[in-house]
Amino acid sequence: MAQIDAFFKMMHELGASDLHLSTGSQPIIRLHGELQRIKYKALENEELKKMLYEITPENKVKVFEETGDVDFSYEVPNVARYRVNFFWQRLGVAAVFREIPQKILSIEDLGLPGIMKRLAMLPKGLVLVTGPTGSGKSTTLAACIDYANKTRKDHILTIEDPIEFVHQPENCLINQREVGRDTQSFKSALRGALREDPDIILVGELRDLETIELALEASETGHLVFGTLHTISASKTIDRIIEVFPGEMQGQIRSSLSESLRAIIAQSLFKRIDKPGRVAALEILIATPAVRNLIRENKNFQINSVIETGKKFGMQTLDESIMKHLQQSRIDPEDAYNKAVNKAKFKDYLKDTPQDFTEV
Repeated sequence: MAQIDAFFKMMHELGASDLHLSTGSQPIIRLHGELQRIKYKALENEELKKMLYEITPENKVKVFEETGDVDFSYEVPNVARYRVNFFWQRLGVAAVFREIPQKILSIEDLGLPGIMKRLAMLPKGLVLVTGPTGSGKSTTLAACIDYANKTRKDHILTIEDPIEFVHQPENCLINQREVGRDTQSFKSALRGALREDPDIILVGELRDLETIELALEASETGHLVFGTLHTISASKTIDRIIEVFPGEMQGQIRSSLSESLRAIIAQSLFKRIDKPGRVAALEILIATPAVRNLIRENKNFQINSVIETGKKFGMQTLDESIMKHLQQSRIDPEDAYNKAVNKAKFKDYLKDTPQDFTEV
């Protein structure tokens, strides 16, 4: 057993989501969204480096020494898997570990809307789950893939950096590929995927022009493609995809995206006040004919009003989702106000009038 495993067992028992080990600091965990120090001495650079290198594959040590940061995954048997990032900081080495639960939570477990099951059953198209880092995108996607795995009879191919949730084949064949270990890059894996007879492709992150272009191509040629971006809303996601391409290609990409897009789920994570844990608020855009036209005609600024009026298609605004959690006493009114788009709707729930309040 590696020396560092004791920290993982402790964070697992406490229900922490992240562990921070940093030269010059005591170990810190993130518990229900907040950082808490562990009663332990401040870590020294050489001591921490030795502890970290004990669990690091040789090729990853080389990458870290050469570039100053590295990602990989690590598993503690009978405890959990961890997504790992090492980086250099002013005083020396530092590392962050995100716990990936062994049990994949279902769409019902997460309290996600029923539309997510319909998206997991689509024959083809592009479904994007977006949000800032740590907003639960991987957990939402894992629930969708899990539902497809139990319900469909298809080939699911995932391309991840690193592999997070491990799916056991049920009704589906599942192949999970890790960038850097099983394939050189997202784009080379996606290029290969088109020859590997998949029905569903999960792309961990749509990082660059070529990956986005290949994901669009895959979704146009009869595959259901799930992907993530670090954008905060549906309209900003569309902007980001199109802006990645040079000006002369943007019209063509708008047309391609309007044809292949099926849905965008933009999520934000909240600390629960009714019980330990966190809960996601979701903005949901479904690509109806009206939405496709807006994308084609470069009228993304009108998308929010389509979401507001698209309830019958399964759409909802982020504020509607936040309000639902607030009215059911799951989240703190101040947290709701801070993350809301139209803050005026949430003003009455606050105990004190915020000083920076302006009518929105």
